[in-house]
Amino acid sequence: MKTSNHQPKILIIYTGGTIGMIENPETLALQPFDFSHLMDNVPKVKKLHYDIDNIQFNPPIDSSNMDPSHWRDIALAIEENYDRYDGFVVLHGTDTMAFTASALSFMLENLSKPVIITGSQLPIGEVRTDGEENLITALQVAAAVDERGRPRIQEVAILFENYLWRGNRATKMSADNFNAFKSFNYPELAEIGLDIEYNTLYLRQVPPRPLKVCTDMDCNVMFLELNPGMTEQTLDYLLHTPNIKGIVLKTYGAGNTPTHPWFIKCIKEAVDRGVVIVNVTQCVNGGVNCSLYETGKALLDVGVISGYDITSEAAVTKLMFLFGQRYTAGMVKKYMASDLCGEVTIP
Repeated sequence: MKTSNHQPKILIIYTGGTIGMIENPETLALQPFDFSHLMDNVPKVKKLHYDIDNIQFNPPIDSSNMDPSHWRDIALAIEENYDRYDGFVVLHGTDTMAFTASALSFMLENLSKPVIITGSQLPIGEVRTDGEENLITALQVAAAVDERGRPRIQEVAILFENYLWRGNRATKMSADNFNAFKSFNYPELAEIGLDIEYNTLYLRQVPPRPLKVCTDMDCNVMFLELNPGMTEQTLDYLLHTPNIKGIVLKTYGAGNTPTHPWFIKCIKEAVDRGVVIVNVTQCVNGGVNCSLYETGKALLDVGVISGYDITSEAAVTKLMFLFGQRYTAGMVKKYMASDLCGEVTIP
């Protein structure tokens, strides 16, 4: 792995989460870690010989409470400091990390520097913590450059234990394993072992353009996950959620739904009202193929958009982003069926 000849400048943005907890020696309770004392608490960081600064959310946010206002704060912090640093490391709780990574990938248009999001399953003060290793490796990835001196990573990525994943392709898969994240439909950006081996073919390369930060997100979107036995009354009620603009419909298998006439009728009526509905599979691996079965084709016929192999997290944050740009329903449908920043594979 190469780093630039000059001393890399990295900004850590600490939002909260397990990685930032440390045991109070008097009460033995976990409390937020003061990252202004980072060097004292993680002395190995000094061996990197990087110029490291930090920004802290005050108070730190449990990732279960993370919402678009916090995504906006992260994006604006990156925008404000973009020209001053070579890379950014965002410390974040694991529960909603994939949502934040997906949202930032859309909000940071023309991003050509690394934004590495990491966290841990155990607090950084624990003896067996994964937080120290994740933090140090994230800093190394944020500082890495290729043979021409360009950043190795020019996108939002999630680093956890042995892998670096594209942020808008990753999903949290385990509540208790150190390798907590996985990307089933896109290869790892790097594998982390004795060395950091970059998967160069799959790294995003962006033409040099000014960073454009779009922070408006529209929260009038939701998931609607199908289950056997769902009634017409329940479906109709959910589709009439007040002010709803976009729905990620989580279907079975390759995009299948019940074949009852009332089901298609309810979906069609919602689409006719201007609700944008995106068909995304409940499966963690693979994607939607609406032409494979009759039920999937029926959804296409009434105006439902195929989500192909997009993750649920990327689908819902993409809807938030597109509606936040004040696009019409027709424009949102167009862009949902397009690849904006590597989030989906269009056949």
